[in-house]
Amino acid sequence: MRPPDSQEQAVAVFAALIDPTRRALLDELARAGPATVTDLARRLPISRQAVAKHLDQLAEAGLISSGKPAGRRHPYRLEPAPIRAAQIWLATLANRWDDRLTALERALDATATPTPDQGATNNEPA
Repeated sequence: MRPPDSQEQAVAVFAALIDPTRRALLDELARAGPATVTDLARRLPISRQAVAKHLDQLAEAGLISSGKPAGRRHPYRLEPAPIRAAQIWLATLANRWDDRLTALERALDATATPTPDQGATNNEPA
């Protein structure tokens, strides 16, 4: 299986983050650190089964991973790499957009007709 490219990774991240419950789970893991399904279900107003379903989707997107099990407890933790891939993709898009806006601005400046006070030189004696 080949690793996903940055655009594929960004799409997976955005698809996972579209759901407010998954965002809340990520926020909770970022705020409080690794947690089990049961821990997260206690902290958030959703069932343990719903937490498990959402964690599976977050794991599929690479946003979280299951830590070393301690008995039956499997703590989940954040994985920063997919977020970084999405940030890189967004930064690239923003740079392209900025480049296009700069080019448009220059083109408009080049075709703008000077106003009378910009184009006139003052050759009258003072």
